[in-house]
Amino acid sequence: MSRPLLFLDVDGPLNPYAARPERGPEGYTTIRVALTPGRPLRVWLHPDHGRKLLGLGYDLCWASTWMDAANRWIAPVIGLPGLPYVDFAGALFASRPDGVHWKTEAIVAYAGGRPFAWVDDEQSPADEAYVAAQHPAPALLRYVSPRLGLREDDFTALAEFAAALGTGGT
Repeated sequence: MSRPLLFLDVDGPLNPYAARPERGPEGYTTIRVALTPGRPLRVWLHPDHGRKLLGLGYDLCWASTWMDAANRWIAPVIGLPGLPYVDFAGALFASRPDGVHWKTEAIVAYAGGRPFAWVDDEQSPADEAYVAAQHPAPALLRYVSPRLGLREDDFTALAEFAAALGTGGT
């Protein structure tokens, strides 16, 4: 069996942007990113997250508005190689009447029937229902608090999901 996909959102899971602004989370480093002209964006990243993600037994893929920019700004700081990304260009922030997040349909299409996990700070029961109805393989939608970012319990849940599929990492 091929390895499952792990779709990574940047803002929330990797960059806990909603943490207390007067100090970053413990163990995180701060970078300033100018994605667009104007005021640079403050981004908090944990240097150990790349190693931990690579050890989980997944094929990693960006699922973020950062798209390919995550390879330039995020991957080097946390120790990831360049990753493929879901191209959301046609769907960015599109509202759906059923309450499904604008990323969900594209992620399911990108997965192409492969098992996947998706870490994000904007998932809802509507996304769970959509994935259950539209995706034939196992899927784990893991909400990550944008105040905390990825924590040990998130890594444990991801490792357990991969292990249950028979593809777990180290």
